Amino acid sequence: MSWFNADSYFVARMVVQRGIAAVYLIAFVCAALQFRALLGERGLLPVRQFLARVPFRRSPSLFHLMYSDRLLVAVASMGSVLAALIVAGVPQQGPPWAPMIVQLAMWALYLSIVNVGQIFYAFGWESLLLEAGFLAAFLGSDSVAPPITILWLFRWLAFRVEFGAGLIKMRGDPCWRDLTCLYYHHETQPLPGPLSWYFHHLPKPLHRLEVAANHVAQLAVPFVLFAPQPAARVAAGIVVVTQGWLLMSGNFAWLNVLTMLAAFAAFDDKTFDYHHAKTAAAPAWYVVITLVVTAVCVALSFQPARNLLSRRQLMNASFNSLHLVNTYGAFGSITRHRYEIVLEGTDSAVLDDAARWREFDFKAKPGDTRRRPPQIAPYHLRVDWLMWFAAMSSAGSHPWLLAFMQRLGAGDERVAKLLRRNPFPDKPPTYVRARLYRYRFTTRDERRQSGAWWSRELVGDYVPAKRVRQAE
Repeated sequence: MSWFNADSYFVARMVVQRGIAAVYLIAFVCAALQFRALLGERGLLPVRQFLARVPFRRSPSLFHLMYSDRLLVAVASMGSVLAALIVAGVPQQGPPWAPMIVQLAMWALYLSIVNVGQIFYAFGWESLLLEAGFLAAFLGSDSVAPPITILWLFRWLAFRVEFGAGLIKMRGDPCWRDLTCLYYHHETQPLPGPLSWYFHHLPKPLHRLEVAANHVAQLAVPFVLFAPQPAARVAAGIVVVTQGWLLMSGNFAWLNVLTMLAAFAAFDDKTFDYHHAKTAAAPAWYVVITLVVTAVCVALSFQPARNLLSRRQLMNASFNSLHLVNTYGAFGSITRHRYEIVLEGTDSAVLDDAARWREFDFKAKPGDTRRRPPQIAPYHLRVDWLMWFAAMSSAGSHPWLLAFMQRLGAGDERVAKLLRRNPFPDKPPTYVRARLYRYRFTTRDERRQSGAWWSRELVGDYVPAKRVRQAE
């Protein structure tokens, strides 16, 4: 079955396998550091309450057997070890079943986390990581040539990410059609990065050129991923470059990295002038399993493909509880103004003009106007991201935020560790409140004069002051 062997894609397999495992490693570390405060036994949205009302068939997870914070740590630790083994290339030195078992175990462990993660794991890149990790399990080991069908499935994944994002933009906000969306996006995106201020201040004609280039990269280039070489590698190169541009301009967790890795499956070894020694024929069992997986993925592609053609296109959605062959998209609409929720506390016994309010400082979301936006991606700060969504609607739509404020008032150490700085390290505040501000990037003159990256204006209370502790 010579057609099955992609003899000139060894570099692509190595990069895709190890790169996806590296992202899994980051994701498991993220879970180890954040999950217990958000979803643990005493979390903001406890997993046990979720498991009591959601059956296994809707959210397959080993936590349906039992949940404890210790088990969560064990799952995250085991997943990290498995991911590190793949990054180091250890299982790939054995037969094809070795990396397959390791990567499927890694995928199942992370699936168990995502499927109970509720709103804190309701991001498109969670499904993207699960789908990419599942496919990577069937790329084989160094002893056999990469299977061509799995490499094509990775190209199909890159196509859906890019083309889906392109279509949702053209069907959504008119600023994508009149090429003006980047007048606003770098300033109003969820978590700006250290270069976002500079991107925002690029000349408007260049912003319009960026949008036009984005349309080409997302609506035309993805089709070329399926073309013969060298056209496919050129298309893959464009995807990598444009995703790298996005990675520099903002913090989108591991979305950009995974898209690059999926597109990397279109790079053949000639791209790198690499020559691999001839390998043994793939075992029959491996060929059969890979072809069955391919057939299943092709069948599951019907709904995502239909979604792409639908006028009511879903932006990010999974059509099955295993998160296989999903639909993707991003920023179908762009906000013109940036609003930020600023949490404050006071240890004053009485709420009067003399009460001194101090701000809780988050790790990445804008707060202190003089603090430069940090580089976080490909790491993912879940609370910081959700604070951006919360600012666009009322507090009643976000019960997790009210619980978050209550825990800050109770002096919950795990919740406090989600922050960059807790202004009440020794004794929790008496009152906590949330205020809504309108933020904008400073102009170049303002930046030179004040040193501030942001300017902000108070809009009003988001959540009025609430007593969270009795004064002593």
